[in-house]
Amino acid sequence: MTKVSMTVNGKAVSGDVEGRTLLVQFLREGLGLTGTHVGCDTSQCGACVVHVNGESVKACTIFALGCEGAEVRTIEGMANADGSLGVIQAAFQEHHGLQCGFCTPGMVMSAADLLSRNQNPTERDVREWLEGNICRCTGYHNIVKSIMAAAATLRGEQVAAE
Repeated sequence: MTKVSMTVNGKAVSGDVEGRTLLVQFLREGLGLTGTHVGCDTSQCGACVVHVNGESVKACTIFALGCEGAEVRTIEGMANADGSLGVIQAAFQEHHGLQCGFCTPGMVMSAADLLSRNQNPTERDVREWLEGNICRCTGYHNIVKSIMAAAATLRGEQVAAE
């Protein structure tokens, strides 16, 4: 076992892990942050997307030890300081961007990375960015609408809820 330390959602954390422990396992089993989902174990679905040092990564593809000293943000870190839904989360709720919700944490985390890089994405930009995220329920239409609405809100534009 090796000690690993990182900052997760703004809080310093550490734990003993085996060298083969994936970041998703450390987050879920070691820290109890179960919002990051394991959907496929093959890096295909994107349900496990988190941010490591500001970039989206699939937490099932990297070892916890590889995140030594890193800043990690999970879906639990996307809420506002008062616990209310963040802009992207609220947009998913308001624009019906989820059904079963299993893929939603990864979609939200991927959307946050996109919107940090491109505050005015086109629908095509959003669809291309989400290529590594699979949803088996929605057909993506409302997910894309949710991300477009979140982008507009972040730019200060008024968006009508549906």
